[in-house]
Amino acid sequence: MARNYVPLSQVVDDFIITLESDDYANTASDNIVRTYALRGIREMGFDFLKVIRSLKLSVDTSNNTVTLPDDYVDWTKVGVVGSDGLIYVLGENKNLNYSQIYTTDAAGNTSDSDGDGLLDREDSKSATSGNAGGATTLSDSYSFNNYLHNNDIGTLYGAGGGNYHGEFRVNLDQNRLELKGNNSMSQVVIEYVADEGRATNPRVHAYAEEALRSYMYYKLVERKSSVPAGEKARARAEYYNERRKANARMKSVTKEEILKTIRKNFKQAPKR
Repeated sequence: MARNYVPLSQVVDDFIITLESDDYANTASDNIVRTYALRGIREMGFDFLKVIRSLKLSVDTSNNTVTLPDDYVDWTKVGVVGSDGLIYVLGENKNLNYSQIYTTDAAGNTSDSDGDGLLDREDSKSATSGNAGGATTLSDSYSFNNYLHNNDIGTLYGAGGGNYHGEFRVNLDQNRLELKGNNSMSQVVIEYVADEGRATNPRVHAYAEEALRSYMYYKLVERKSSVPAGEKARARAEYYNERRKANARMKSVTKEEILKTIRKNFKQAPKR
């Protein structure tokens, strides 16, 4: 695990160990503490602690769909692996026509091409009026961040080219990507915002560790009738203060990363 991240299990264990006998949260069970810890990283993750992951996924060639990861929240980039091994970006088209074939048996039972016997509301869609999601200009370079391959995390670089090389639509009802392009699509790379709370081994950035501890304590005492209102107000204020500090620290890291990228790619123009 990267040094700037702390395992959630360690945060939970440390929190429980440091509770004093007269602490307002000392009666909370280990499971309750862990539950609030997971809620905390999820809440902060949706705001300023976004976790970005990239995965290469196989395409179901029978219907050109890809099952979304279990921890999927929202996409940031989607690309298809070409026959040359390079990755080409796909453009989103919410109006993508993805009608399926329906059959009716002798008994009058209707089923769809998924074979589940259900006429899901997402199974039959007609393209509506408006922009059909045609080619949109892209920069000539892009990357898929935090790409996991053979237990190593790095950056996966795609091929430039200026335009989208196909289209996709996110179907949350059926938890999948629906693709439109050439018939050679066999693998897709998706960069997405992940729900760290659903990870196998959740972790939190070291800059936000104290904010998470404050959140856990605040939520543990928030609804306890035996806890004075003043203590609840103090716990709430401490959490939002630690959250503000963590947010500022994370922004400074992001700014520094941007500056490093600019300096790395900067080419000085020749002077007369």
